[in-house]
Amino acid sequence: MRWTTAGWGSGLLGVLIFSGSLPATRVAVGGFSPLFLTSARALIAAALAGALLALLRQARPRRGDLAPLAVVAFGVVVGFPLLTALALRHITSAQSVVFIGLLPLSTALFGVLRGRERPKPAFWLFSGLGSLAVVGYALAQGGGASLTGAGLMVAAILLCGLGYAEGAVLSRRLGGWQVISWALVLTTPVMGGLALATLPDGWAGIEAPAWIGLAYVSVFSMLIGFVFWYCGLALGGIAGVGQLQLLQPFFGLTLAGLLLHEPVAWSMVAVTGVIVLCVAGAKRFA
Repeated sequence: MRWTTAGWGSGLLGVLIFSGSLPATRVAVGGFSPLFLTSARALIAAALAGALLALLRQARPRRGDLAPLAVVAFGVVVGFPLLTALALRHITSAQSVVFIGLLPLSTALFGVLRGRERPKPAFWLFSGLGSLAVVGYALAQGGGASLTGAGLMVAAILLCGLGYAEGAVLSRRLGGWQVISWALVLTTPVMGGLALATLPDGWAGIEAPAWIGLAYVSVFSMLIGFVFWYCGLALGGIAGVGQLQLLQPFFGLTLAGLLLHEPVAWSMVAVTGVIVLCVAGAKRFA
């Protein structure tokens, strides 16, 4: 019970940190291209992670860990950041955070496949209801949201769920911060080349908000948030703790409205309220 409680607490901290990711990305793509933003955030986080691994003298992963680490890197270091950055050129961050409500179901499904977890049937009921609320909202928007942006967000959710589940399994042996750190280091050669190939034409025109957005997604979204998140998934269970992501739209909508002054419709708030109830039910039966 103590490990489960600690897992949910650690997972909640991770969700709070991740909630600022899409608003920060929305600001950052105003000054940087999606490809450069994806590579730059990974390189900055990798530099910090590599220094931490060296300072604490962490043992290198085993050869058998390289393939799972590559899956983690593909899902959460490359796939999700790039696809969401592309999506945010077509939709607002307020619209995008609602799609995050699909992430717990994606994480739970991959948790069953990769983590061999077996939640109770009632868990799937609440998880499914939360996801249906998100899908229903997206369909009800009709022309209000770009089909391209929606498709990119769904693809990002699938890759992220895979990366979360794979990383959680590894975290049970390597540790949460070690998993994301090694995954970041693993992508350095590719991300370095991509960053050089997509350098901005000029730096003078990039305003302060874009730099702040880049700093947030590099340090918090790409590294610190994962320290708490993978620890939470490992201690509390992938499927169960993963349902905390249903709260992320609520936090994200709040940030989008307060910081970016984006319109937050009452329908978004209503959907988020339903999602909160689904989290409570999923936690009960996880």
